[in-house]
Amino acid sequence: MSDAPDPKALDALEARINAAKVDKNPGRQHHDHHSAAGAAWRMVIELVVGLGMGFGIGYGLDRLFGTLPIFLILFTLLGFAAGVRTMMRTAVELQAQNVKDAEAAKADK
Repeated sequence: MSDAPDPKALDALEARINAAKVDKNPGRQHHDHHSAAGAAWRMVIELVVGLGMGFGIGYGLDRLFGTLPIFLILFTLLGFAAGVRTMMRTAVELQAQNVKDAEAAKADK
């Protein structure tokens, strides 16, 4: 009796294992990390935060200096511009991710 395993049985077992691995790995699956609703909420929150911070800073400076409408209007507009700029940066980031995902899906085919 030999303690060495049968090479034919080992080859057959290896073939079965490889076949099982192929069945369990269907290839690249697309995982959408940013749903459209999530991206929209993120952009809305960025805009509102920009407006709120601008309003707060402007109101605080007006109360400090006693000039109520000047800094309030100025910093609210600056906050709006900052919020829009952040939204646009987020949109570019999401667009680049979508293009990258589309190219990866195209490469898998």
